[in-house]
Amino acid sequence: MKNFNFYILIISLIAFGSCKTLMSYTNIVKCDFRIESLKNPTVAGIDVNSIRRLSDLSFVQAGKVTTAYLGGNVPLSFTLNMEGKNPNTTEARMAQFDWIVKIDDIQIATGTNQSEYTIPANNGTQIIPLKISVNLLDVVNKDSKDALINFGLNLADASDKPTRVNLQIRPTVYVGSIPITYPGYLNLGTEFGKL
Repeated sequence: MKNFNFYILIISLIAFGSCKTLMSYTNIVKCDFRIESLKNPTVAGIDVNSIRRLSDLSFVQAGKVTTAYLGGNVPLSFTLNMEGKNPNTTEARMAQFDWIVKIDDIQIATGTNQSEYTIPANNGTQIIPLKISVNLLDVVNKDSKDALINFGLNLADASDKPTRVNLQIRPTVYVGSIPITYPGYLNLGTEFGKL
């Protein structure tokens, strides 16, 4: 029902603007999205691509992590690449979107991407990078430093197929100067067609 009302609203507003511009915005509701990859994961400034457990850390790296933990700020950062695919015969535009990122069902970050993205027509794709940076101590309620750090280190396994990561988006399009936000969040998987 939410989708039906959203389509009706979009269609009713088409009469008020340029058809080509409006179509590029309204096409976004027919696009497919997925999590394409997770890149450059770091914990306390340490690249964790080749680190699977605490024992893989060098003496210096372990010192950095311990210092960060004792200082109350263990920064986890990575780039989550979302990919959009446009099946329409004309381009699709997304004015902005709200997003929620979860790892292992723990919400770690939320935000709004203010950049406009255009996805080319005829099954064209566009990578949309989201730069995520959080303090692990703020998002993971763990008693053990080791358990907390392992949570961040295990993202190295997620780089190619980030199945531990969940991304939800809520797109906004403009019809003329009127912003219209999708009436709920879309859950993205790692494959197209898995919304």
